[in-house]
Amino acid sequence: MLYFVGLGLGDAKDITVKGLEIVRQCSRVYLEAYTSILTVGKEALEEYYGRELLLADRDMVEQQADEILKGADVSDVAFLVVGDPFGKLCLKNHRVVGAPKLWGATLSLLRELYNFGETVSIVFWTDTWRPESFYDKIKKNRDMGLHTLCLLDIKVKEQSMENLMRYMTVAQAAEQLLEILQNRRDRGEELAMTEDTVCVGLARVGAEDQTIRSGTLRELASCDLGGPLHSMIISGHLHPLEVDMLKLFCGPEGLNSLKMTDSSTYVS
Repeated sequence: MLYFVGLGLGDAKDITVKGLEIVRQCSRVYLEAYTSILTVGKEALEEYYGRELLLADRDMVEQQADEILKGADVSDVAFLVVGDPFGKLCLKNHRVVGAPKLWGATLSLLRELYNFGETVSIVFWTDTWRPESFYDKIKKNRDMGLHTLCLLDIKVKEQSMENLMRYMTVAQAAEQLLEILQNRRDRGEELAMTEDTVCVGLARVGAEDQTIRSGTLRELASCDLGGPLHSMIISGHLHPLEVDMLKLFCGPEGLNSLKMTDSSTYVS
């Protein structure tokens, strides 16, 4: 059997009891190592699980999946993923063992899963590659009044807390969005959002030192939420209860940062 085991968001102890039992019984245990990381390294996981972990980088997962599947028809193999295992791979003859995920932490801020549209990934720009397709998806969500969860880019082949030298911060994501807004404004397009749209920055969700900051897009472009990993929420229509919750996470500007100057984001 091939097992997909969710590790949660914080540290080695976030794994479920069932997940830990499966890890300890499997002949091979792979650690997915390119879409996210825990706040502890591979060695800490191995010590707690009592098992050697085989790193599965992007090339292995996407190009050498047969290596992971090898022998899974006659013995047990585990594939460990940070957060929720759903959406990683879809295969026959497998089981999924869940754990806390980013969606759960997000819903603790904003009320309902239905109020979220399609999740988007914001990638690092380069000198020759500056895609704006993620903005178009945010616009589609905003046109329907829906919030958008933005997953921010990571640029490391073999990830660990020690070598994770380039991860996108909330501030960098906000800066790219601000530039896109100016580009679209210069082209005379109707904007999906403004510099005053209410957003939420999240860092190290699930860890003891997690940080959450709410404010306008412009304000988040200058905020420092510390170390990895970061994610971001672009608000859609906000219910008054959601506004009250987000005011608890305003920055030094206090309640002034959520004055609802972007009137399209507020619904009574």
